[in-house]
Amino acid sequence: MGAHRVHEIAVSVRYAAFSKCSQSLDFAEHVLAGYESFKEWLERLLRPVRDSRSAVTIEAFGWLLLAEGVAIFIAPRGVAELLQLPGFVPSAAVYFRLVGLLISGLGVLYTVSGRLNAQGFVFASFFDRPVVPFIMFALWGWGLVPSILAVAFSLQDFGSFLWTVWAWRRERRMP
Repeated sequence: MGAHRVHEIAVSVRYAAFSKCSQSLDFAEHVLAGYESFKEWLERLLRPVRDSRSAVTIEAFGWLLLAEGVAIFIAPRGVAELLQLPGFVPSAAVYFRLVGLLISGLGVLYTVSGRLNAQGFVFASFFDRPVVPFIMFALWGWGLVPSILAVAFSLQDFGSFLWTVWAWRRERRMP
């Protein structure tokens, strides 16, 4: 292959990449066209447009995670007793609070994504939530997680996953 042909291929690849990037920017401009300012995004967040049932399920799951995370952060010992976590020593409360903070962060992500009708987030959640029961089963099998915690996480994540799938499929059937 001659140097001229290599140069032609390189130019062709650069053009294709630029074209793809340009298309992506056009799409982003189209998506953001309705929301040109932070104020408009904030208004949409505070007064969501309810145009997707699946996004509503994502938001509801987010509120649940947010409530759980805040409860763990504020009262780690009480939540540990409720979940019957064995050997909960005072130093564990610090780490449990960090877990609560992380869960709250996920809750905010789910809630905001649902309120903004982020269909990409809805779709991405189809890959995340159905694997939780398998992971929890493995963690329980290795003795790393108490059974009550494994069951609670599995039912919550998989149950909300089924609700989102049901809503998503109903949206696809509507004219």
